[in-house]
Amino acid sequence: MTIPAELAARIERLYTVERWRVGTIARQLNVHRDTVRRVLREHQVVPPGTPLRQSLVDPYRSFIRETLEKYPTLAASRLHDMVCERGYAGQASHFRHLVSTMRPRPPAEAYLRLRTLPGEQMQVDWAHFDHLQIGRARRPLMGFVMVLSYSRRVFLRFCLNAQMDSFLRGHVEAFAAFGGLARTALYDNLKSVVLERVSDAIRFNPEFLAFAKHYRFEPRPVGIARGNEKGRVERHIDFIRKSFFAAREFTDVDDLNAQARQWCEGKAFDRRWPEDDSVTVRQAFAAEQPRLLGLPATGYALGQRLEVAVAKTPYVRFDLNDYTVPHTHVRRTLSVLADEQRVRIFEGITELANHPRSFDRHQQIEDPSHLQTLIEHKRRVRAHRGCDALAQVAPASTQLLQMASQRGHNLGSITATLLRLLDQYGAPALQAAILDAIARDVPHPNAVSFALERARERSGRPPPLALALPEHVARRDAPMRTHSLASYDRRYDPPKDTDDD
Repeated sequence: MTIPAELAARIERLYTVERWRVGTIARQLNVHRDTVRRVLREHQVVPPGTPLRQSLVDPYRSFIRETLEKYPTLAASRLHDMVCERGYAGQASHFRHLVSTMRPRPPAEAYLRLRTLPGEQMQVDWAHFDHLQIGRARRPLMGFVMVLSYSRRVFLRFCLNAQMDSFLRGHVEAFAAFGGLARTALYDNLKSVVLERVSDAIRFNPEFLAFAKHYRFEPRPVGIARGNEKGRVERHIDFIRKSFFAAREFTDVDDLNAQARQWCEGKAFDRRWPEDDSVTVRQAFAAEQPRLLGLPATGYALGQRLEVAVAKTPYVRFDLNDYTVPHTHVRRTLSVLADEQRVRIFEGITELANHPRSFDRHQQIEDPSHLQTLIEHKRRVRAHRGCDALAQVAPASTQLLQMASQRGHNLGSITATLLRLLDQYGAPALQAAILDAIARDVPHPNAVSFALERARERSGRPPPLALALPEHVARRDAPMRTHSLASYDRRYDPPKDTDDD
């Protein structure tokens, strides 16, 4: 970068006359310290009274300059080897620093001022405006900027990513705000537009080409590292940073976008037109708007589309968060269609779920009906498993459950009770007790339990225990044999006393 002569003169005066240090000069003139040192070095400025010390490289300066004039891009490491062969004894690191001061600077490039016809060109770019903390997620705040090259009307929209959906949505809203669109659009070589480029051979993003075909405009990427070719949108981004975003307070992205629309329709629209100071951008746009291409009759289907695999839990992972789906669709691949407000999940053309979108992270966005259906399904599965187990060991249980169902009893509770009785009494006893309950026309687990207890008492077995006891404790619970109490019913008649006179 060329340093202005006025600035170089001030640096020399402050260093030699005022005796300021390099750091002080850099702070006061708002320049980098290396800039100050370069000016002093190029002009060989030293403090008064300080002799100019001879450098090891001085005998080789003419050789270095001549070599760099022939080969301007020659690496400093190769040049160091060349001067070492000629007797230089300095260090390579210091030599690279010296070469950087002697390397010829490229001549300043002049640019033509480009003029465009009304409705001919629009320029588009992304701008980064810091980050937003949303819950546990740190999201980038991106600004989509579109400028009509003739009238300089600007459109600004903020979003939390720079993905294809946000990119296309910015175009659609800009076209709606302009009431049309220009014939060509200039872009950087971003991946949303250009997938691959070798010189002038460009492979466009097919999704973006379909969008451009729908609106009938020509996308035109600028040359690599040639941002000056779309200087109008670049200057407007700087204008947005200073005139709109600086010290701006907002609650969320929707609030910021509302303020941006008001600014674009107000201050930015009523500023002077660069081509004529007597005309505003609003007036220039009024002349350009009739020349814009009209909007198609049908809108473009927006939304981020991707395929996602559902694991064993009924959740779909999308953009750092999990969204529920019906449990019947686990272990499948589903389609997600998402915009900035909703996340919709499809299987083919059938919509399975519709959730509000979250920009937080590690959140579970759930539809209560999905989880309740899964819970009920699990309960039914457990009940069926219990019924199957009972049917295998006690076939009469099927008839008992059918009778209980006809009378409106809770089959889950009955099944659980019969399974507990099966563990306590065994399959043969349970089968006999169920048949007894059916014969009595009482299809209830209490009837089965009473029948099992009666059978146990008749056989003299100990009562069942839920927990296994130690053997010495179990022996103490041996049943006691009951004895007849007939002998206790006999009256005891004591002998009568006799009088011996």
